[in-house]
Amino acid sequence: MSGDTTDSNIEIDRTDPQNYPQLFGHPTGLYTLFFAEMWERFSYYGMRALLLFYMIKTLGFGDSDAYAIYGAYTALVYMTPFFGGMIADKLLGARTAVVIGGLLMAAGHLLMTNQSELWFFTALALLIAGNGFFKPNISTIVGSLYPPGSPKRDGGFTIFYIGINLGAAMAPLLCGYVGEAYGWHYGFGLATIGMLVGLAVFIAPTIVTQGLILCTAVLSAIGLIYYNPGDVFTFATNLAVAVALVISGIAAVLALAKGGLPAELGRSPKPLTYAGNLSKVLIGTAVILPVLVILVSGCSVLPGFNEMATLIPDSVIEPLENSESKLVKGLAEFVSEASRPAGLILIIAGLFASLFLIKEAIKMDKVGRERMYVVFVLTFFSLLFWAFFEQSGSSLNNFTDRNVDRVVGDQAVGDDKYGTTEKLRLVPPSMHNSLTDMGFLSQEFMGHVNSHPGLKDKLTAAVKGVENAKEESKRPSADELDKLVDDVTGQKQFTMTSLTYLREFAKREGATPEDMSIDWTYTIPEQADGSGSLGLNGTEIPASVFQSINPVFIMIFGLVFSALWGFLGSIGAEPSTPVKFAFGLVQLGLAFLCPYIGAQLAGPDGMVGVIWIVLTYLFMTTGELCLSPVGLSMITKLSPARLVSTVMGSWFLATAFSQFLAAIIAQYAVVNDGGNLIPIPKETVNIYGDVYFGIAICSIAAGVFCLLLSPMLTKWMHQDQPQSD
Repeated sequence: MSGDTTDSNIEIDRTDPQNYPQLFGHPTGLYTLFFAEMWERFSYYGMRALLLFYMIKTLGFGDSDAYAIYGAYTALVYMTPFFGGMIADKLLGARTAVVIGGLLMAAGHLLMTNQSELWFFTALALLIAGNGFFKPNISTIVGSLYPPGSPKRDGGFTIFYIGINLGAAMAPLLCGYVGEAYGWHYGFGLATIGMLVGLAVFIAPTIVTQGLILCTAVLSAIGLIYYNPGDVFTFATNLAVAVALVISGIAAVLALAKGGLPAELGRSPKPLTYAGNLSKVLIGTAVILPVLVILVSGCSVLPGFNEMATLIPDSVIEPLENSESKLVKGLAEFVSEASRPAGLILIIAGLFASLFLIKEAIKMDKVGRERMYVVFVLTFFSLLFWAFFEQSGSSLNNFTDRNVDRVVGDQAVGDDKYGTTEKLRLVPPSMHNSLTDMGFLSQEFMGHVNSHPGLKDKLTAAVKGVENAKEESKRPSADELDKLVDDVTGQKQFTMTSLTYLREFAKREGATPEDMSIDWTYTIPEQADGSGSLGLNGTEIPASVFQSINPVFIMIFGLVFSALWGFLGSIGAEPSTPVKFAFGLVQLGLAFLCPYIGAQLAGPDGMVGVIWIVLTYLFMTTGELCLSPVGLSMITKLSPARLVSTVMGSWFLATAFSQFLAAIIAQYAVVNDGGNLIPIPKETVNIYGDVYFGIAICSIAAGVFCLLLSPMLTKWMHQDQPQSD
């Protein structure tokens, strides 16, 4: 009989997941997928760590447009997996879809190294399309490693989720730090390499995969130790991630020695028409890419469009925006975002997916139909969760950059410094040997006054140098440039705008040691409107590096949660999936209470203690671990086998809509509305804090509502029934 192993002459059924080789209780193929997804997430989060700052600090977008582009990009990134899942289910199979997706994303990351707005939006389009092919299908392959009803599936997805977050942790620590400190194109270049490695791990023969995993793990660990800001906290984090990476690499090499990813997994469902289907998909992808460029840019790349377009005229939206009612203002933000091309397409795709799945659910038997109801309800709560959570890549990122005191190990400037002048560097000392003994012009200088007479000339040169380096179509006219110079140099106190121009000018090709430093004359604090204390000789942690906190916490607590669910399950006390979702939403609410409390406790300079952002990410992480890996597993368990990739795609489509909502929420945290000049920290801290308080209340309320629904949802899951076909 097939699968009978009692006779060595009888062939084992290689398509039966029960016969896949195992290591540490899980199929060895899981470890291949672990590293393929780890490197893909390294590339994605490496680019994401830099994306908002790159748009604001280099391409010249204001907060509002940057949030809108970020929202359109992330929404489309999570929309396309619905269609990628359908293409895999109906035409190509998951394996081919993953390869196509990897190649498209590698090309996108490579284009990001070119500082041109057209190439920038083209790169985003490639990443959007590539993610659509890659994301749902590699998750589906993970699920297919386990037989139906396997109690190890949740644990396998948690291990896979740790791989995702190992890549996400490395990305800001390497791509983020290198991009901010040395140049954006270096950070994007590292993301390109990461994507290529991830693709190679997936398609290469087992022996080559082993070598790639081990070599890249060791090289990346060395890079983590060498490239870091230099403070003890970041170094410790980099070292911990490096150790985790090497240990994971060794475990993967051992696993692959027993057998790699089974060749039959993810094959085309229609092998006879595979070649023709592949040609059609590739042609269709080539056709859709220019459409994605237009959508993510809001038509701004088209002739005659100088800014992001809205399909509903301003005359309709402006009266809503000027209303005294917060509810009406919220409606205005929704209408504004929904009227952008990306928002409109997302709403249409969401309606199509919802109607399709509802139609499929109605045709099922009672068990399958009620399971789909559970999928719909929990997908809605997941949508809310990610709409709040994704502030981490937009408004929370700016809050960290502008209002969190990221300088450690500094010494307070004493009275003896006031009235004296000191030369301070603007870039890492490794960029020129003459900078080694200089102090650093850190973010703590924001809000203070530099009374050196040469400051205006320095800022003028920086502003003109940065603006004139842009592509010709994006350079301001002579009058516009003069006005911008006057606005920047006219700010009494030192701001993030001035700091950004100085740093960007210092990092450019051909910068001189003089460009890389600035003369600072210390001014008595009382003369600077009570701007708070000033530190010197500290180490500034780049804001992008803080995006590694969440994935690092996931690596720390991921196995803890997996063991906790296993232990509770063994004694019959494991919470149901809906209850876990409720716990996740409540903890997310607690997370956003932290920056609100930090804003209330901020000093006179408007700077928030770094502990509050760390606590924010801690509660976000524990909430995420209650919801995200459990949600992925839930989709593979409750969906009928013939629709599993499509339903997985709809899960990501709901996440796309949450990105759309996240962009709307972020608009309430715009601090430079009407211009690109960023106010000093004490003028922005409560704008952010008030937004996060509202998010906290909404998230906790949603969690309580989900908890009330959990008994009914648990009943509808029919956990004692096998998976439907």
